[in-house]
Amino acid sequence: MTAVLEVNNVTKMFGKFQALNGVKFKLNKGEVLGFIGPNGAGKSTTIRILLGMLKADFGNAKIFGKDVWTDAVDIHKRIAYVPGDVNLWPNLTGGEVIDLFLSMRGVKVNKQRKENLMKRFEFDPTKKCRAYSKGNRQKVALISAFAADADLYILDEPTSGLDPLQERVFQECVQEVKEKGASVLLSSHILSEVERLCDQVAIIRQGSIVEAGSLEDLRHLTRIQINLRTREEASKLVEQDWVHDLTYENGTYIFQLDADHMDDLIRFIQPHGVVKLESAPAKLEDLFMRHYETTEGGV
Repeated sequence: MTAVLEVNNVTKMFGKFQALNGVKFKLNKGEVLGFIGPNGAGKSTTIRILLGMLKADFGNAKIFGKDVWTDAVDIHKRIAYVPGDVNLWPNLTGGEVIDLFLSMRGVKVNKQRKENLMKRFEFDPTKKCRAYSKGNRQKVALISAFAADADLYILDEPTSGLDPLQERVFQECVQEVKEKGASVLLSSHILSEVERLCDQVAIIRQGSIVEAGSLEDLRHLTRIQINLRTREEASKLVEQDWVHDLTYENGTYIFQLDADHMDDLIRFIQPHGVVKLESAPAKLEDLFMRHYETTEGGV
């Protein structure tokens, strides 16, 4: 597949502090990549480098095969960017700011699409920006991003301040641009949003990528939640090295199972007479928490 965005061993220092340490991932054409980690893990620093706002100390990053630092002007003509905290001109209306953003991109604007987006996001373009809530300021950036075609959308916590209904509209917009062949880099800490939208995931911790790949690939690394009830006591479950966090409540064994040991579990419990066996599919949150439940991310 054609790589639209490539980050190769990018390192960034702020004085003696290492904000990024050998960050490496890629985004292919027509895919949505979830770039996830808690606040301060290095997501926004990486995005600033991709936008040509910061220069990497080591490594390189390319968009459309061009260097993000030296070719930023050419790259920006083909991308749309939405930050997580939008600051607007207080004396302009929301509609005026949207038109200004679109004119700055230098692309042909589909007025009908713009009007449709304002309707879908329930956005009033006639109010002065000083009167907008955080959610409405976010809508200005989202409408500006999706109102004209782009080959790559870089979205940094784009749904911050939106209510659940507007989050759903945002998700629909991402699916629509993906269907048109565009690529999307979605930086978010909302795991359900990433799981619903993304083909690939890169998890960053303290400035380093700790897991990267497709959701299905990463789910193999997670544990499955098991609820088990047997006719005969199965107390030796606790001795199995593929069983974790075992508890016994009201006649039911509750534990985490390594995903590649389901066969071992079936063989083990069969002689005990299975009354109930329930398994919950592994979620992205399980993998995420493996890396963050004991250690907090860096800046």
